[in-house]
Amino acid sequence: MRGVAWRRVVGQIGRSVTVWAASTATMLVLAALLPDFRLESADGDSAPRIAVTAACGAGAFGVLSAVVWPLLVRLLLLVPALFLGLLVFVLNGSLLLLALRINPSGRGAVAPETAVIVAAVVSAVASATGAALAVRDDETYRRRLHRLATRRRGSDPPCPTTPGLVFVQLDGVGHDVLTGAVRKGVMPTVARWLATGDGRPSDGTPPTHRLTPWRTDWSSQTGASQLGILHGSTFDVPAFRWYEKDRGEVMVSNRPTSAAELQRRAILHTGDGGLLTVDGASRGNLFSGGAGEQALVLSIAARRRGRENRSRAGYFAYFSDPAGAVRTALSFVAEVVREVGQSTRARLRRQRPRVRRGGLYPLVRAFATVVERDVVVAAVMGDMLAGRTAVYADLVAYDEVAHHSGPHSRDAEKVLQRLDRALALLQRVAEHAPRPYRIVVLSDHGQSPGETFRARYGLTLGDLVRAGCGLPVPRRAEGTRSGAEARAAVRAALRRPVEEKGERHRPARGSEPIVLASGNLGLVSFPDVHHRMSKEEIDARHPALLTTLAHHPGIGFLLVRSEKHGGVLLGAHGAEIPLAELDDGSGPLARFGPGAADAVRRTHSFPHTADIMVNSAHDPADGEVLAFEEQIGSHGGLGGAQSRPFLLSPLDLSAPVDGEEELTGAEHVHQVLRRWLGELSGPQVPLTDDTGTDDTETDDTEDERAA
Repeated sequence: MRGVAWRRVVGQIGRSVTVWAASTATMLVLAALLPDFRLESADGDSAPRIAVTAACGAGAFGVLSAVVWPLLVRLLLLVPALFLGLLVFVLNGSLLLLALRINPSGRGAVAPETAVIVAAVVSAVASATGAALAVRDDETYRRRLHRLATRRRGSDPPCPTTPGLVFVQLDGVGHDVLTGAVRKGVMPTVARWLATGDGRPSDGTPPTHRLTPWRTDWSSQTGASQLGILHGSTFDVPAFRWYEKDRGEVMVSNRPTSAAELQRRAILHTGDGGLLTVDGASRGNLFSGGAGEQALVLSIAARRRGRENRSRAGYFAYFSDPAGAVRTALSFVAEVVREVGQSTRARLRRQRPRVRRGGLYPLVRAFATVVERDVVVAAVMGDMLAGRTAVYADLVAYDEVAHHSGPHSRDAEKVLQRLDRALALLQRVAEHAPRPYRIVVLSDHGQSPGETFRARYGLTLGDLVRAGCGLPVPRRAEGTRSGAEARAAVRAALRRPVEEKGERHRPARGSEPIVLASGNLGLVSFPDVHHRMSKEEIDARHPALLTTLAHHPGIGFLLVRSEKHGGVLLGAHGAEIPLAELDDGSGPLARFGPGAADAVRRTHSFPHTADIMVNSAHDPADGEVLAFEEQIGSHGGLGGAQSRPFLLSPLDLSAPVDGEEELTGAEHVHQVLRRWLGELSGPQVPLTDDTGTDDTETDDTEDERAA
């Protein structure tokens, strides 16, 4: 044992010296190439003296990066995470300036702007050299990955020999997109797991995973699906955003306060702390799943305890490694440039459909596709190497890009390639973990392509609702065919003559409606009425509204409460079908596929369903919908691939469903994942409040552990 330890120390010293030498050589090369960077006095120095200056500078920079950098990043937790990667360059350059100033040789100078470049290159070379050396030694490689962990187990207890489960959510990747990417060779790791390539069996290697599609609720979006997957309940989540009359508040699934409230309600509804209550970790999710280890979890982001926001603990853990920080920052800048180039090309080619991609969007995209991915993957790697029982992580990169570029675009395919590489990395890390791991990959919803409602008809859903209520609409919408038809319908319903040019009629009585959009699902609420309005009440107040909406070619169907039938579905040509008589094969729902009627009936039962639920039109021939938001790849309602995500599971776990049974709803997926945890680790018994892992009440101790 003593000999092994001695060889380990010698090996570590050798690697450190090699990294130092590589950094020194890099500084010498940069000094020769960059006019504002020198490693000699103004009068000149001999080559050995310059080499000594470079070696001292590289050594001082390495020490400062190891000692000072983590302290700086901890202070920067107050900075919005979107800009943390950008500040990496400035801070790294500042450390190089300081290293040259304290250089024992007394020589060396660099301009501040050049220091940023030099520091980035030196850090990148040092990181690459260290990684290349470490990979040759499995034990060293494992220790290096440990440093990326969000938290290590304090006492390193013996790790169980039973397998753990890692759940990786590829946000927004539909079953159709995944199978298409596998056929085209875009995702070779997934293709290898399925033993499929270009639609044919591969080299004879047997498959390790099975692919199962599943069907979402009417609300096909992350807020509902992930809440159901992690906490076992999608009850009373009618959309991505909705208005709650009893609280006078708009709920938004990705708003921290709303996410916390939804998680609280789900726990009360099920009486269950969540999927991850036993030695679990939640990374990059909207909800905690009851995990004791949490980082980048939105439902806790609104809680500030002590000096740090616990939701940013993962950023500190990742960016405390300067080499990784520089690598991510360089990738961030490259992604911004890539997005600007792709959007410019789409605009010059006049691609249709297309939405605006300017403003802050390039930064938002780079954050989702680079920073969030790198931080979450590093955290999952650390969890696996710490031997945690269950890990659930969300990678949002594809969803963000597909919204603006389209779900089947080349831009989105490039993101899928990088996500596939992340899966390959996790598989490799599993080989170094202290316990076996099963990797399950799943999605929360898909995306449906299509033009936006506004692009096709020249007005928004809100404009159409206002026109149907007899309220003024913006000038851009007044001259559209839809706007004119809505105004004519209002006057006909009120039995008024056709409006002459320049005439202004009195707005309808009552408060203005609140119109919210969740992809191709729209919600209309009247805030001055404290209960959910019925069809009869809406017709009495706004006689033309429901007819205007139901007859519009861009709208597939409406759901409203009915005093006579309990609830009715309204469609074109006067269709009015009581919910009890709904079926998937006829009427307005015939285009929306199996399960649509059950999904509508369930949403009708929610306490906070809007006065009018509006689903856009859907063309089954091409799978297109019309988003009420500015998105050409959308999800949130019924229609097309958005309602058909996937579950990719190892073959040594039991099949998700038996025979011809269909996997329906996120709550059903939750039951399957719980069953798998039970198969691998025995009964999953939530820990008590005394242990601090029951997420019903998150305490300060938990916050400190996550940091």
